[in-house]
Amino acid sequence: MAARLGPSRGGGAGRDPQPIATVQPQDQTASCDAADSGNLSEQHKGSRTCRRAFAMNRRQWKPARHSEKRTRPVSKRSARHPAPLSRNPLLVIDGDSFAHRSYHALPKTILRRGRKPAGAILGFANMLLRFYRDEQPRAVLVAWDTLDVPTYRHEKFPAYQSGREFDDALLEQLDVLPEFVAACGFQNAKAPGFEADDFLATAAAAEEKRGGTVLIASGDRDTFQLASDHTTILYPLRAGEMARISPAEVRTRYGVEPAQVPDFIALRGDPSDKVPGAPGVGATGAATLLQRYGCLEAALEAGRFSAMAERLRLFRSLATMNRKAPLPSLRSQKPTWYKQPHSLESGS
Repeated sequence: MAARLGPSRGGGAGRDPQPIATVQPQDQTASCDAADSGNLSEQHKGSRTCRRAFAMNRRQWKPARHSEKRTRPVSKRSARHPAPLSRNPLLVIDGDSFAHRSYHALPKTILRRGRKPAGAILGFANMLLRFYRDEQPRAVLVAWDTLDVPTYRHEKFPAYQSGREFDDALLEQLDVLPEFVAACGFQNAKAPGFEADDFLATAAAAEEKRGGTVLIASGDRDTFQLASDHTTILYPLRAGEMARISPAEVRTRYGVEPAQVPDFIALRGDPSDKVPGAPGVGATGAATLLQRYGCLEAALEAGRFSAMAERLRLFRSLATMNRKAPLPSLRSQKPTWYKQPHSLESGS
């Protein structure tokens, strides 16, 4: 076992609370507004497991034939009026979340060339291709944690995500997977000091700003804070089934709005991240407080939790996703399996 900083993105984050009846919050707008002020190596490219994943998925569906009409040069006038935004969504994937799920779901006896472990790679490859087939996104971005560098969250709260250990076999595959994503023709997002969640939030904000729609695939319920009229969360359940989390679904599950999710986590706590929350509050109590006051800051100004106000503000900052993470280009993409179908199956 090897210890690394960073989140364990597996599927065992705990069960959802029972739906909570909602009530109209008091008008605390002012307080709440103030509070919210390289390509795959030949060794991996030729591995039997990756080739098998491509081959199985390519048998299930075929790329549409594209017309070969000759295009005209872009005139100065058309350059001033760019083509309409694609109706297809941007797909943003929490890479660590699905790599962990794949690693723990598949047998450890699945090996690639050199007798190296490949279960996480194979499971992740099948998941990625299935997402692409089902959702037909205009582009794919896979976000990753940097496990060996602390983030600003660890610096603010040393107990954050402490005590986690990952198998060496998983860590080795986590190092390979970004190369696999790039070999598919998709983009990766990874940078020291940021978590995968921060790239999800930044990409969603950027795509919404340009008028597009977003699908965020993650097994982390913290991402529910990103649900909106233009962003849907694809949350894995069991046997490959995905729940589509909208703002209405967040309200049904937790009794709060998506924007209140960081406040909810601060009050309830998050055992998986070692965030304790407010003593004795729990999920129902947190939802009730937010329905009454609107946000954590308004509850604190009303005199609630005066002895630990700054600590709860810290917990809220830990749960809030950073929308200023560095992003690669999010231009529309064409997967490499459209361009090189034969080489993907043969491993050449």
